[in-house]
Amino acid sequence: MLVQEIMTANPVTVEVTDTVQDVIDVLNDMDIRHVPVVDSGVLAGMISDRDLRDFTLPMMVRFSNPERAAERCATPISQVMHSDVLTVGSESELQEVIDLMIDHKIGAVPVCDEIEGRLVGIVSYIDVLRAVTELI
Repeated sequence: MLVQEIMTANPVTVEVTDTVQDVIDVLNDMDIRHVPVVDSGVLAGMISDRDLRDFTLPMMVRFSNPERAAERCATPISQVMHSDVLTVGSESELQEVIDLMIDHKIGAVPVCDEIEGRLVGIVSYIDVLRAVTELI
């Protein structure tokens, strides 16, 4: 099975100039756990809800200074994201994605055009589970 058969095409993305708060809002509004970070359509990084744990409400409640909390949420996501992102092409085999997820303990893998490097999709562990469920 090929990645293009199970990937989410044209995934939700955020820009490198977006703030931590912008990304938290996207993750919550879209009910997703991973979001690619792009710079003019080219993959620049990935961010997950786990990466933003220190910025979410439980941490904010601990701040005695709301201005400091607002300042932290205004941090550009480019300062928090993972920029060393593993990717696959749309013609990659599903087994390759599964191996990457297991070996690197990641929940989603961006799918990029092999020539231009543009983001074309994303495969999450949910996509993999759906595909496997259809096979059993």
